[in-house]
Amino acid sequence: RLFVNPKRKGSAGERELCMWLTAHGYPARRNEQRYIGGKGNPDVVAEGLERFHLEVKRMERLNIHAAMRQAERDADGRIPAVVHRRNRAPWLITMHLEDWIKGQSP
Repeated sequence: RLFVNPKRKGSAGERELCMWLTAHGYPARRNEQRYIGGKGNPDVVAEGLERFHLEVKRMERLNIHAAMRQAERDADGRIPAVVHRRNRAPWLITMHLEDWIKGQSP
C-alpha cells in the first residue's frame, strides 16, 4: 500500500483547486499566510469569491463537521465553506444553507 504525505496531498489539493477556480473565471492563488493559520487565513483566495473563507481538504476520510468548525472559527466575518474531494472524485463544497442563500445576493 502506498502512503502519501498528508501535507503534500493537501498542498496539491490547494493547487488543483486554484487551477479549477481560475479555469472557471475566478483567478485563485494559495494564501501565502496559510502556515500561520487562524482567523482570516483561508487556504485559497479567489478573485470574485472574497466573501468566502475557503478551507480546502483533500482526503479520503474527512470529518466534515470538524472541518466546518475550523472554517467557522477562522472565517473572520467571511462566509465559511469547506471545499473537499476524495481520490478520483469531483470537488464538493459544504457550507451552511443559510450562508449559501446569503452568498447568492450581491
